[in-house]
Amino acid sequence: MNEKILIVDDEESIADLVEVYLQNEGYRVCKFYNAADALSCLEQEELSLAILDVMLPDMDGFTLCRKIREKYLFPIIMLTAKVEDMDKITGLTLGADDYITKPFNPLELIARVKTQLRRYTRYNISEMPAAVEEISIRGLRISKDSHKCFLNEKELSLTPLEFNILLYLCEHRGKVVPSEELFAAVWGEAYLDSNNTVMTHIARLREKMKEPARKPKYVKTVWGVGYTIE
Repeated sequence: MNEKILIVDDEESIADLVEVYLQNEGYRVCKFYNAADALSCLEQEELSLAILDVMLPDMDGFTLCRKIREKYLFPIIMLTAKVEDMDKITGLTLGADDYITKPFNPLELIARVKTQLRRYTRYNISEMPAAVEEISIRGLRISKDSHKCFLNEKELSLTPLEFNILLYLCEHRGKVVPSEELFAAVWGEAYLDSNNTVMTHIARLREKMKEPARKPKYVKTVWGVGYTIE
C-alpha cells in the first residue's frame, strides 16, 4: 500500500491513536501537531489524503484546508469537537470532503478514509479512459479525458467532487437529477434526508462559476426535487 496520509492535530493522544490505526491498515503516515509543519510537509511529500483538526495552535483547520486546496486535490477529512452545522458547512465549502466530530470511533474514521481514497482513485485522471469525451453547453466545456472544465474559455479550479457533480449534471442535461441520485452517483453512498452535502457543494460550485444563487444560468435548483442543467 503506497498511500501516505497527513494527520494534523494538536491533541497528541488523538493524533498518535489515529496514526496507530492507520499504520495497522498499512498506510504510511505524516503526523504533525501544528499547521506550519504540515504545510512544510506538503512541499516535500506526495500525499494521498489529509486529516485536519479544526482547532490548531497556529492556524485554524479551515484556513489550512483552504491553503491545501490552492494546490492539491487529494481528499480532506476535518476533525472537530464542535457540532454546529455551520462548522460542517464551512469545512465543506472550503473544499473538505468529509467531516467527523470528536469523540469518534477510530474504526469509523478508518472506514471514511478508505471510502475517500477509493473515490479519489476512481476519479483520478490516470483512471479516466483514453478516448476524448467533451461536453459543451453555452460556453461551458467539461472534458472527462483531461478532467478539466472551462467557462467562457477560462479554466475553473474544481475539486474532484465538484468536477464530478458538474459532469454528472452535464451528462444528464435536461433532466432533473434528484439529490439522492446525485449523491449516490458521485459519493457512492446511500443518501440521508438530513444530509446537506450536495447542497453545500452545489453552492461552492456556483460560487466558482460566479453564478447568482437566485437566478443561475447553468446549475439550477428544482425545489423539492434536485438539480438540473438545461
